[in-house]
Amino acid sequence: MKFDTIIMGGGLSGLTCGIALAKKGRRVAIVAGGQNTLHFYSGSMELLGSVDDQDVTHPIEAIAALNENHPYSKIGAQHIASLAQQAQALLADAGIKTTGDASCNHYRITPMGVTKPAWLTLDGLATTSHPDALPWKKVCLVNLEGFIDYPIDFVAHGLRNLGAQVETPTVSLECLKQARRSATEMRATNLAKVFTNTSNVARLADAINTACNDTEAVLIPAVLGYDNDDACNLLKAQVKAPLYFLATLPPAVTGVRINAALKHYFQMLGGRFLMGDSVENVVIDGDKVTHINTTKLQAMSLQAEQYVLATGSFMSRGLVADFERIYEPLMNLDTDAPQDREQWSKYGMMGDQPYMSCGVVTDKDFHPLKDGSPLANVYAIGQVLGGHNPITMGDGTGVSMLTALAVANAINS
Repeated sequence: MKFDTIIMGGGLSGLTCGIALAKKGRRVAIVAGGQNTLHFYSGSMELLGSVDDQDVTHPIEAIAALNENHPYSKIGAQHIASLAQQAQALLADAGIKTTGDASCNHYRITPMGVTKPAWLTLDGLATTSHPDALPWKKVCLVNLEGFIDYPIDFVAHGLRNLGAQVETPTVSLECLKQARRSATEMRATNLAKVFTNTSNVARLADAINTACNDTEAVLIPAVLGYDNDDACNLLKAQVKAPLYFLATLPPAVTGVRINAALKHYFQMLGGRFLMGDSVENVVIDGDKVTHINTTKLQAMSLQAEQYVLATGSFMSRGLVADFERIYEPLMNLDTDAPQDREQWSKYGMMGDQPYMSCGVVTDKDFHPLKDGSPLANVYAIGQVLGGHNPITMGDGTGVSMLTALAVANAINS
């Protein structure tokens, strides 16, 4: 089977790159092994949240001062604003409505009730413009009886620290009675399926209106909107007070919705999504990849003009660590990991762990290096790249989308 571009990995970076290529009429295939890390996303995306343990207010300005190994520096600071606009437009085209601006971060409210800098946030989620204050003084923080992925005491404590008066009613619904018999059913993604029924949404609205009186805002866990935001909009229309959603612990409905929308848009554009398959063999001749083989299509090679590596970091096994080395498993590409295993980590579990900054080494155009030389028809994008720590820097989603778009633009040019 022949394509113009084959993307190895179906997460945020792979889908973003695939959509940008397919919009230009290119024949694109994405090989995706299974569920990706979008299922962990809170509904907010980060461009750059922190540098040297200090929150970043203006990410575009801060990006200009990053070291040369950071993926943003390879893109070029002068291109970041344009690519950020392109990314937000791509999300909108896929039906993902967001608020935010690359020039100035806002703050999302985490499932633990603290604020973190954010670039884009799904419409309807609770946000604030200041890290130490909320836009409301009195809020009603609603929980669903039996819901296990919403540490409401932590959330309430965090909101009170931000100066709000917080009431925490728990509502019980007959439509969730069956689900409560098994704790595994009381996950956000399971509950979202219950609320695809408009009658159940109406019952939830009635319960909230009864429980929440004299409040400036109602905050509830994001357990609606599995495939789209119809149920969210219906609930907001039926609740008397202004209503906002708060992210839950994974699996997150917000991330599932983003994933579903991007995948649907990619396929609508004619892209081929090989779900549940994985790359098993990559054949390299000189400085180019000639073809790949997958687990399910062993007898049939997949060929393309360009190949994009978007396999992610350690969680998705785009990078692998054993007792001796950190390596990229598909092509054994060069990585920036220290040879000395003692240097992979340092004392303090919550600190900036060096291994989190490890990744594939590329040239300035994101061609990965193998034995010191770039592969001419291969690009690496997203979290497989080294040079940054997405946890401490709060730049994971931004690096994923912007490197994907930079490579797609280069291929399309």
